[in-house]
Amino acid sequence: MGVGGCLALPWRCLVVLCLRLLFLVPAGVPVRSGDATFPKAMDNVTVRQGESATLRCSVDNRVTRVAWLNRSSILYAGNDKWCLDPRVVLLANTKTQYSIQIQDVDVYDEGPYTCSVQTDNHPKTSRVHLIVQVSPKITEISSDISINEGGNVSLTCIATGRPDPTITWRHISPKAVGFISEDEYLEITGITREQSGEYECSASNDVAAPVVQRVKVTVNYPPYISDAKSTGVPVGQKGILLCEASAVPSADFQWYKDDKRLAEGQKGLKVENKAFVSKLTFFNVSEQDYGNYTCVASNQLGNTNASMILYEETTTALTPWKGPGAVHDGNNGAWRRGGCTWLLALPLAQLARHF
Repeated sequence: MGVGGCLALPWRCLVVLCLRLLFLVPAGVPVRSGDATFPKAMDNVTVRQGESATLRCSVDNRVTRVAWLNRSSILYAGNDKWCLDPRVVLLANTKTQYSIQIQDVDVYDEGPYTCSVQTDNHPKTSRVHLIVQVSPKITEISSDISINEGGNVSLTCIATGRPDPTITWRHISPKAVGFISEDEYLEITGITREQSGEYECSASNDVAAPVVQRVKVTVNYPPYISDAKSTGVPVGQKGILLCEASAVPSADFQWYKDDKRLAEGQKGLKVENKAFVSKLTFFNVSEQDYGNYTCVASNQLGNTNASMILYEETTTALTPWKGPGAVHDGNNGAWRRGGCTWLLALPLAQLARHF
């Protein structure tokens, strides 16, 4: 109940009647406002919820009696407070101004307020309308959702405020640009894995900063192996095969050599599984380790596999020459030995001239 319900007593009607007699306002006589000869009250007063509203009425020396009313309830008559609401206080009662203040304003205080004066035996009134603005507040929003790829998603965001807030949805993603919906409801048909992530609802009405809340949308899809390469390793060295797969939920990995599944903890082997990658490690590669390996990635939506080969990597470097000119230098060794052969050919050619 607003300040208009301050005087809720059994003799309320009597009080109103007394006030009418006091100002000589006959019942049924239309309210006269906007008289050029009468100092008017303010037009409209707009405040935010929780703030204070000041209602001012300009008067002059012709005024003999003055009062503020809310609808049919008396708030103040002269210096006398008729209202029981402690939020309503008298600010000024002078020869030029009659003002009251409503503190900690709420939405039920919104409405018309009347300044009534008695001057030269002619009662007149002026009305002001109090407008209460309310910051936006999200009262209902969808919960986080998990859905399989290709399904349909419906998100809801309900907000209140005065004036009514504007609601927008946007996808929190580096690839998303601008708003994807300017409505309380967001519909996504045939959702893809790229559309997973957080969706932000924003409610704004220029009364205060926009309020935002987010909904997380998880899109489930079967595994997809993105990287699986064959590897060459010399005998006696350490070898590693990697298998990378994206999936939601995360994939479970299994390794096979030919048709035999490799067990965790098998001698000389180690299998390490993480969210999106599985690593098969050979600590000391032997001839028996070479061959075809298959990585299988699976979750409740499906499975996929990829084959790779662990093969023997042989060294192709030639046996280094002994003595002057022999250079052991990986790829460049053969070229340098070729240079020595060319230098030896010169004295042999000179010797052939003598014969």
